Amino acid sequence: MATEISIGNLTQPINESTDQLILYTLHLADNALILGQRNAEWTGHGPVLEQDIAISNIALDLIGQARMLYQYAATLINQATNQLINHSTNPAHTEDTLAFFRTGAEYKNCLLVELPRGDWGVTVLRQFFFSTYQYFLYHELKNSADETLAAIAEKSFKEVTYHMRWSAEWVIRLGDGTEESHDRMQKALDQLWAYTGELLTPGDFETEPDGKIVVDLRSIKVAWTNKIQEVLSTATLQIPENKWQQSGGKQGRHTEHLGYILSEMQYLQRTYPNAQW
Repeated sequence: MATEISIGNLTQPINESTDQLILYTLHLADNALILGQRNAEWTGHGPVLEQDIAISNIALDLIGQARMLYQYAATLINQATNQLINHSTNPAHTEDTLAFFRTGAEYKNCLLVELPRGDWGVTVLRQFFFSTYQYFLYHELKNSADETLAAIAEKSFKEVTYHMRWSAEWVIRLGDGTEESHDRMQKALDQLWAYTGELLTPGDFETEPDGKIVVDLRSIKVAWTNKIQEVLSTATLQIPENKWQQSGGKQGRHTEHLGYILSEMQYLQRTYPNAQW
């Protein structure tokens, strides 16, 4: 059975299972890229030099993960549409075309990663939520039957382990710190909590019947929840009682904040296509 996938100005029929793998890979890449962009906003503005460098390095790690995933997605698209990469001319798709020439509605990232940078408390708490999700996701994805995804997960897992540990330490330090730091962290938690459910709610492309390619998010939800509750309890923070959760990012329905990120990130390539230094 064939379906259609739209990437930028290209719409072509692709085998349904391949389409699902492409969208899944793009989803993982979009999450990493957009949060990497957000974290990069701290470069030169961190609270102390050491942490300025730390958050900048985390941003680079995430963008590096995004690059590997976009490269794989581009290969899948080019193979599926019989457009082989010719290095002497412009290829049909590359990591750059997937990052710079897709519209907001074509991005599949979760809403959590596109929210404004906020203060340091918002930044480290969001990173903790996301890195804990990535930790358990990549731990499972390392066993994927798809060798490329498994290799990317294997390489990224070491980085993600550090991201989770670093952000958890900051959540505890600020949550169980001064009265002001505690209040700021509780405010950040109240603001971000409604966006965490989407991380573990499967999109259409995350429901591979045999589970060989994608990770069954139900299998990691308990582990994610336990880790989050453990750290928040140590940080003396209270999870909001409101159970309602935001969603839509995986379906291409985003907040206005993504548009501002993309307009800045994509400006040069859209103004001067294929520009080189």
